[in-house]
Amino acid sequence: MRVAIPVAAGRLAAHFGHCETFALLDIELQQRQLSGRQDVVAPPHEPGLLPHWLAEQGGEMIIAGGMGQRAQDLFLQNGITVYVGAPAVEPELLVQHFMTGSLSLGSNCCDH
Repeated sequence: MRVAIPVAAGRLAAHFGHCETFALLDIELQQRQLSGRQDVVAPPHEPGLLPHWLAEQGGEMIIAGGMGQRAQDLFLQNGITVYVGAPAVEPELLVQHFMTGSLSLGSNCCDH
């Protein structure tokens, strides 16, 4: 499974549309291990662009801090599962918590 995480300054970016890069982490759910990471520069922020772009990158899930409802709907339409309200920590730590079932999500910090 490929998990996309918006990153700024090495940690999850509070709002996915304003990140510097996306960490694309390949995980093996059965073995609960990270099998690879690729960092890609985020394209310019344009409404509706990122869901399709991340699907082209092989993204199957996105873990974000904040994301508007329209964006969440577009990700789902592109076959990408959405988790919002994640803490601003390192991407590897987020996927480790996800794989062990201990990912703690707070409130969605996006209001649009």
